[in-house]
Amino acid sequence: MIFKQLNPGPCRTYLIGSEKTREAALIDPVLDRVEDYLKILDQENWRLAFIIDTHTHADHISGGPALCDHTHAPYAMHRLARPHCPTYRVQDGDVIKFSDIEIKCLYTPGHTNDSLTLMIEDRLLTGDFLFIGEAGAGRTDLPTGDPGEHFDSLQKLNEFPDQMLIYPAHDYRGQTHSTLGQERQANPRLRFTSRDEYVRWLSSLALPPADWMKEVIKANFACAQDPKAVWIPVDLPACEVKGTLTMGVDGQPVKTITAEEARAHLDSRGGRILVLDVRKPEEYVGELGHIAGSKLIPVQELPQRLSEVGPYRGWEIITVCKSGGRSHTAAGILMQAGFTNVVSMDGGMTRWNELEYPVAKEH
Repeated sequence: MIFKQLNPGPCRTYLIGSEKTREAALIDPVLDRVEDYLKILDQENWRLAFIIDTHTHADHISGGPALCDHTHAPYAMHRLARPHCPTYRVQDGDVIKFSDIEIKCLYTPGHTNDSLTLMIEDRLLTGDFLFIGEAGAGRTDLPTGDPGEHFDSLQKLNEFPDQMLIYPAHDYRGQTHSTLGQERQANPRLRFTSRDEYVRWLSSLALPPADWMKEVIKANFACAQDPKAVWIPVDLPACEVKGTLTMGVDGQPVKTITAEEARAHLDSRGGRILVLDVRKPEEYVGELGHIAGSKLIPVQELPQRLSEVGPYRGWEIITVCKSGGRSHTAAGILMQAGFTNVVSMDGGMTRWNELEYPVAKEH
């Protein structure tokens, strides 16, 4: 069996292929990358045998309908999925077979009512039903989501051994897969034994607004094939897009500060403030520039570079990115590491520039 993760970004598409017959399935394709998938299929001599979406996505438009039109391969979703375009409907326990490949469909609702987990040999492709570590899982407050059903679905994992590999539809801080044993230790969604407590906990989370995600869901319900059919923010990491843990420590939400407030703090407090910029290096010196005197640590590197922030433990730390998504994640990482005076700047450098505040562009 050939097993590949195709997308470089946070939304993961999987290619499962048979070396024997060069037949393959694409799982959770993204519309923006359909041309790339078609090139891969052609260049590597694959025949597309199946297209599968694990659920109706909320953070990107599915490439399933477009791939189905291009290749005429069967397009599979759960039988309860609202989009009309799937040509192959499955339910719990069904097995999708082609060549020497078998993909078992497990019904795991909660994030959505059409959520599937796909079992392929020693791997579980969990979609948004289960993420990695503190990312938890996809939010349950979107259309067709249900926290109680999600708890029930999590109990289905009890039948699998610790060594089962977990491949979600999104990475987490650069981590692309895990094991079920690791998730039993690290994932907050797997720590609950009471359904009522789990539902209460999910209901208490201060999740970001979901209006744009609801528009994406509507586009996927309608089998949209226009990548610009809805606005999708590009600056939020997947775990926050999906509304998983936006908490710092002990259930405390990450505090935010406006760009105006951040400027006032920097002007009036005379030191002992660290501005931590968590964008990519090319963004730091790019069009938006950066706040003079800020320290650059990309968010995906922050867990491994916390020692560099250690000397500032008693300072106020303001995390900054392009528009506020990555900085929110970074603030949570710092809070979990024991930093107590941390805030994320809403609007990021986009807002800072709108206010025409001074920026630097040298590294």
